[in-house]
Amino acid sequence: MAHEFSLAYLTVPGLTPPELTRVAAQAGYDFVSHRLVHLGVAGEPEIDPLSAEVIRDTRLALADSGIRVFDIELVRIMRSIEPRSFLPAFEVGAELGASQVICSAWTDVRNDRDFIVDRFCEICELAAPLKLTVNLEFPAFSRLSTLEECLEILELADQPNQGLLTDALYMHFNKMSLLALERVPSEWIHFMHINDAEDISYTKEEMIHTARDERLYPGEGAIDFSAINYLFPELPLAIELPHEKRMRELGPLQHARNCLQAAHKVLNPDIDFD
Repeated sequence: MAHEFSLAYLTVPGLTPPELTRVAAQAGYDFVSHRLVHLGVAGEPEIDPLSAEVIRDTRLALADSGIRVFDIELVRIMRSIEPRSFLPAFEVGAELGASQVICSAWTDVRNDRDFIVDRFCEICELAAPLKLTVNLEFPAFSRLSTLEECLEILELADQPNQGLLTDALYMHFNKMSLLALERVPSEWIHFMHINDAEDISYTKEEMIHTARDERLYPGEGAIDFSAINYLFPELPLAIELPHEKRMRELGPLQHARNCLQAAHKVLNPDIDFD
C-alpha cells in the first residue's frame, strides 16, 4: 500500500476553501486540508470560510473533483479564546467530510500545564459528537515545543478522540529522529505533516522564518523519512510546505504539484507519479 497525501492550507496560503480544493485535485492529491478557523494573519483570504456561500462552493468543488477533506485547522489553546467558539468550524468541517482537527497551544507562561490540559479536554469533548479527532501539535516555537511536552498533555488528558500531530520540520528543529515516534501509542497517530529542511542550527527567529516561508521539498534537505515507511507504511500524510519565493514564481498549482511529486519520490518510490 502507498501513502495518500493531503494538501495543507499553508503550502499554498491565501486560497479560499473552494480554490484550495480545486488546486489539490488538479495537482493529484487524495485529500485537502482546510483552514476553517482564521487566525487574523496577513495573507488569509478576505472571506468568511464558514459562510453559506463558501460552504456551498466548497461542497461543489469537492463533488466535481472527487477529492476528500481530511482535516481542518487551526484550533489554538489560548486564554483569550473560548473553546466553544470553534464549534461552528467543527460543524462545517464534519459536514464537508473531515475527520481530523489540528490543535496547538500558544499560552504565554510555563506553569500552565493544567490549563492546557483542561482546555484540550474541552475541545475534544466539543469535537467528539461530530466524530472529529483532535490532534495536538508541537510547533518548536510554541508553548508545547517538543514531543515530550506534547505527550505529557495527551497522557493527562486521556481523551478517546485525541491524537498527536507530528511535523517532520519540528522534529528536525528538535534534533530528533522520526524513529522516536516508535514509542507513541499507535492509536494517537492519524497523520503527519511532511516537508524538508537544511541541517543547520536554527535560532528561534530562523525557525519561524523557515516554518512560514522556506520549507524545502522532501528529498531536498537533511530529514530522513525512512522511519515513516518503517513505522507507518500506510499513514496518510499532509504536505505542509510554505515557500514564499516558489509560490510567487511558480504559482499555487505548480508549487503544489512539485511538492507532491517530491513526496512520492521519497515515500512512494515504487509508484510512477508522472
